[in-house]
Amino acid sequence: MTTVFFAGGGTGGHLMPALAIADAMVRLDPAVRPFFVGSLRGIEANVLPQRPWPYALLPLEPIRRRQWWLNVALPLALLRAVREVDALVAQHRPALVVGTGGYAAGPVVWGAGRRGVPAVLQEQNAFPGIATRRLASQVRQIHLGFPEARRYLRPGARTEVFDSGNPIQPPPAARVERREAKAKWGFAADQRVVLVVGGSQGALPINAAVDAALERGLWPAGAGLLWQSGSATFERFAPRSERHRVVVEAFIDPIAEAYAAADLVVGRAGAMTIAELCAWGLPAILIPLPTAAAGHQLTNARALADAGAAVLLEQTSASASVLSDRIRALLGDPAGLAGLSRAAEDRAHPDAAEFIASKALGILSDSPL
Repeated sequence: MTTVFFAGGGTGGHLMPALAIADAMVRLDPAVRPFFVGSLRGIEANVLPQRPWPYALLPLEPIRRRQWWLNVALPLALLRAVREVDALVAQHRPALVVGTGGYAAGPVVWGAGRRGVPAVLQEQNAFPGIATRRLASQVRQIHLGFPEARRYLRPGARTEVFDSGNPIQPPPAARVERREAKAKWGFAADQRVVLVVGGSQGALPINAAVDAALERGLWPAGAGLLWQSGSATFERFAPRSERHRVVVEAFIDPIAEAYAAADLVVGRAGAMTIAELCAWGLPAILIPLPTAAAGHQLTNARALADAGAAVLLEQTSASASVLSDRIRALLGDPAGLAGLSRAAEDRAHPDAAEFIASKALGILSDSPL
């Protein structure tokens, strides 16, 4: 068996790409044994026990941008983490380490590299995270979710950089016809449907704007609304389901059933969400989370808007009236919607996981094991 370390976590946006690449790598080469290294405090502490791969959780700490005084303990935590990475490398002898960002990735990729383990980075966002920027010159491959990220990197002489896209669950080969998908949600076959989705916990500012638009009669006439409110605020917004043309769900899983019915999506600008929208060729109004680290959601949304693949609406401007006007204008412009859809599809990489896994496995074939 060939052991490959995967390091990335803290949030699902960093962990899920690592899991997708690991699954793809095993499909391509069953001799690969993924081993995950994450943080005790990250989402991986809950997710990895449910997965089939072995793992280790270390006392890794994030960099606090707002509560900066708490960073005083970082050097000691980093030293301890690197020592534990050294022990893991000595015990498991990985042939490769794959880092997918977040505060769990940097110390593991750097520590394994000190022991001669070749590394691959997968960067999800248009503005690369600290780990990718700092380690770009030391790794064998960098796989970008957004081609715009290249301008911020200084790769090494031996570093290959690929515009690979973000690894997601691709749309099914045989998609449900949109009219049929709408009927499953209770919408008329010829009705325009707007999907509002702010993540598993919802996005309260977006939800509040949608709710106010419904309450004040601003919502575009005839437009259906498929609304993932998030579990935290579902009780507040669920009564809207009693009204015609509104379906409110706390969480939609699988999300493919909602994407198949949507003519337009309103949501945040997380890297994985954008990758899914592009893979499905869905027009979108992106409202970036203003508190996202280093403003990366705004950078993601601006990259898509500049490519003509989405409409950017900053949260400070996303009132009920402005959001309703934007939705109404797009739904009333079929040619404009089609243009957004084509531009989104042009940026799609539905097979990103397999591409990244294949390129990474190429490093193993070039290296003596």
